[in-house]
Amino acid sequence: MAEPISEVVVGPDDVVRCWWCIGDASYESYHDDEWGRPSDDDVHLFEKLCLEGFQSGLSWLTILRKRDNFRRAFKGFDPSAVARFNVRSVERLMLDAGIVRNRAKIEATINNARRYLELIDEFGSLAAFAWRFEPDPATRPKELDWGALTQTTTSPEAIALSKDLRRRGWAFVGPTTAYSFMQAVGLVNDHLTGCDARDRVERLRGTFVRPT
Repeated sequence: MAEPISEVVVGPDDVVRCWWCIGDASYESYHDDEWGRPSDDDVHLFEKLCLEGFQSGLSWLTILRKRDNFRRAFKGFDPSAVARFNVRSVERLMLDAGIVRNRAKIEATINNARRYLELIDEFGSLAAFAWRFEPDPATRPKELDWGALTQTTTSPEAIALSKDLRRRGWAFVGPTTAYSFMQAVGLVNDHLTGCDARDRVERLRGTFVRPT
């Protein structure tokens, strides 16, 4: 990835954003309103894990542009509904041009829905399980620039999360996918220093009640 001319960019609306979202309105909205905000909504968390798995080998913008199609195809990512998908469901999805038609990733999503049901029997929720892997704030950088962000593709906590999920039978949840999930749902705040969203996200993280 080439280094950007500027790590944060001031938009026509005077909002300062991380460079990676600039140039696409939907991407900028995702950056402003979703990415990094702490979440304890199990459907949202399950969706993010699944879509991060579909992103493997692709760009997040590709997935974001297809997200509504994914939600339609996978019943809003309701794990109970997806867990009931069968062989015919897989064949139907393989014909759906609105999503990423990768059989292994489709089958992994169905498998992960079934593993989700097992996980909540033990932990009560996916949120309670996932937030156990939040890094100690003392280990996180006080300031984050382009170089630090692009060199951080995983972390010890993401590796542990990935390992635990895979031990439980989940698929397409490698360490890089796990870290992207952690970034997206607020377990870490990886908005760059100077980005308007960084302080907003940190305030939200400060008041967020960690699920147990």
